[in-house]
Amino acid sequence: MQNIAILAGNLGDAPESRTNASGTTITNFRLATSRPRYAEGRPVRDENGYRVQDTEWHRITCFNGLGKTVQQYCEKGMKVLVRGRIHYTKWTDAGGVERYGTEIIAETVDFLSRARQTENDDGKFIDDDDIPF
Repeated sequence: MQNIAILAGNLGDAPESRTNASGTTITNFRLATSRPRYAEGRPVRDENGYRVQDTEWHRITCFNGLGKTVQQYCEKGMKVLVRGRIHYTKWTDAGGVERYGTEIIAETVDFLSRARQTENDDGKFIDDDDIPF
């Protein structure tokens, strides 16, 4: 049996990173995916004839090098493809209520839109077109 998740969507916010006590870098971001809404086997359309979309939000977690890369190059609105696994958590909050959560633990994150420019040691910006591979 396998636990595989593949999602393509847009970042809802800039990624946030933190380092835990053992030195592991953990980066989180929210990913929005959309799909057409269907009724009776046909796509639902609005008053202008456009398809109505349903959006779902996913919590994505990256570790170490992958997380650092995502933190450095990704920004709100960027399109990415995430491959990973579904992870469920259960905890008791401060009020004694049991809570549940679901997240995707990313194994790879592929950039589907342009990453933001980075600055090299000379203070010059490096564009994607300047990279030889």
